[in-house]
Parts: sequence; C-alpha cells; structure tokens
Amino acid sequence: MAGRRALIRRETRETQIHVDLDLDGSVAGSEERTLSTPIPFFTHMLDAFGRHGLFDLTLTARGDIEIDGHHTVEDTGLALGEALKAALGDKAGICRFGEATVPMDETLAQAVVDFSGRPHLTFLVEGLSGKWVGDFD
Repeated sequence: MAGRRALIRRETRETQIHVDLDLDGSVAGSEERTLSTPIPFFTHMLDAFGRHGLFDLTLTARGDIEIDGHHTVEDTGLALGEALKAALGDKAGICRFGEATVPMDETLAQAVVDFSGRPHLTFLVEGLSGKWVGDFD
C-alpha cells in the first residue's frame, strides 16, 4: 500500500506543531526520524514511537514550556492522532484492532488499540512516587 502519508500543522496561542508522518516511507529498520521538541524525554519517547512503529516521522514542536510541558505534549498528541488518521485514509488493508505487551528497560507496557474512531484512553501506572519523571511532569 503506497501513499500513506500526512502533513499536519497545529498552531494555537500556546503551541506550534508540525508533523510529517509517512507510514510506508522506509524499509523496516531504516526509518527516518527528525524530531525537535523543547522536552528531551518527550523527544526520546517520540523517537521510540517512530522507531518501533517502523515509519518515517518528522516533527517539530514549540510551546509555552516556561509554564509547563502540558500544552506541548497534548497538542503534539492531537496532531499525531490527526496525522495517523489522515495517513490511514479509508483504513483499507489494516486490522481494526491490535495489542502488544512489551518489556523494555524497567517497565512492562501494554497497549491495546482500536481504530474504531471512538477515542478513549485508560492510563494505569503503578509505582510512581510523585508526578514527575526527571523534569517531565
């Protein structure tokens, strides 16, 4: 399947987000990622998202991080969601849902995804002391 690419710009009073997502841009293992955010941990997580998702991702995010990283992270998530939705188009040739459990570093993550078009998030985290991971809230 070719042509599964989307360019998304999201600009608000708090943020400027530009996303170029190509689901079929590279051969597995050679994905191209060019990422720029003011939040190093978030940039690292976006890199892992692209690497393990096996797609090309160019993303630039700027935001009012002098307040906190919330607006930048939230608006980036919204822009990435729009890019994924646009790149998938009519969703021909994909499974509607899937799941994975992945042990990585000191974590065990489980993700269950349903491309039904009805957004929902359940976030269950145990063992965090406080609301910060390093300098990331």
